Amino acid sequence: MSAPVRGRSTRVRPASNRRQKSAEYRARRRVIVRRRLVALLTLLSVVGLTYCVFFTPLLGVHQVDVRGSVVLTDDEVRTAAAIEPGSPLVRLDLIGIHDRVAALPRVAAVEVERQLPGTVRLLITERVPVGSVKLPDGFHLVDATGKDYAVLPTAAPGVPELVLAAPSSADPATRAVVGVVNELPEKLRPDVVQVSATSGADVKVTLTGNRVVKWGSADETPRKAAVLLVMLTRPGLAFDVSAPDLPTVS
Repeated sequence: MSAPVRGRSTRVRPASNRRQKSAEYRARRRVIVRRRLVALLTLLSVVGLTYCVFFTPLLGVHQVDVRGSVVLTDDEVRTAAAIEPGSPLVRLDLIGIHDRVAALPRVAAVEVERQLPGTVRLLITERVPVGSVKLPDGFHLVDATGKDYAVLPTAAPGVPELVLAAPSSADPATRAVVGVVNELPEKLRPDVVQVSATSGADVKVTLTGNRVVKWGSADETPRKAAVLLVMLTRPGLAFDVSAPDLPTVS
């Protein structure tokens, strides 16, 4: 007689378990979808903000604020800066703006600053004359570096006349004259009418009352000035401090 065949037993899960697992799966699915949606929205927001900042006038230049100009007008500085209205602030070529403004002859120094949301500030320092040189086309202003930077129809007030053949920061005579003027003490400056030189070693200073001082080079100017102030207490029209250890007056 053949043995009876046993059927495989099948374990049937309760319906409640299936529903619970299905609910857990849907919950996990919703969390995953929500996270992906948040990530996508965040990415789109970053891309959109970056595009607006870098490629639209949203944070573009709406104002160019000029500070420190005295003789130059604000419009002259803005024209030299050549900043296009609406240009994205973060993409501005600050070095280029600096160099264009610094190329103005009267500008000694310039700082360029970005200021959100849409302002560029230009801080200007203009050149200050230490003297003026009379040439056929007018009076050339020379600053403390020896640069010839402007021409006026009349002599600049409050500074001495500089007698130079070709004023330039590369000219030895100009450097010597400017070197002397820069280091003159305040007590002596009001008496200085003219400073001249043909080389770097033959500076001559003319004072009020037709008094003439042979200065020599710009070396030891503070010491020479101190010696001269003592000598000016004596009568005379010609003074020599080119060798401050052996000064003379006549």
